[in-house]
Amino acid sequence: MTDEGIAIAQETPLQDDVRALVSALNATMRPLTPPQFQFQLTAEQMADPSVTVFVARDAAGRAVAMGSLKTHDHGVGEVKRMFTRPERRGTRIGSRLLARIETRARELGITRLVLETGEAVGFEAAWRIYERHGFRQCTAVLDYPDSGFSRFYDKKLAP
Repeated sequence: MTDEGIAIAQETPLQDDVRALVSALNATMRPLTPPQFQFQLTAEQMADPSVTVFVARDAAGRAVAMGSLKTHDHGVGEVKRMFTRPERRGTRIGSRLLARIETRARELGITRLVLETGEAVGFEAAWRIYERHGFRQCTAVLDYPDSGFSRFYDKKLAP
């Protein structure tokens, strides 16, 4: 299956259909990880200037996936809020979003990308996409606790 007709653009998260993606992602995460170990950004937090949000829309203009880049000090960027609606999974939209995030990170002079994702059954697809894009498992990043409920990845970016 391919992602024909999908357009990816930088957008504000303060739109109803993007808020719906955030809600769908939160609903997906809720049963997989204890609440105190879910590190979600709200749509309002995603609207912060330190965050770039990419939205994938189908040919009819429906928001079907999203991914974000949050910038940190010292040339570090964090991949956040990656989500593809279940009916569109397996079409490589997530891969295209991650590529856009990496491109934006390079444009901003970021030299290291990091991310935190779940460490439970249900996260296998996320692990695969990150690993296919050259991310490697690492120890806890940023200020995340090493709780056993998270898996951490990083990737060095060439300037």
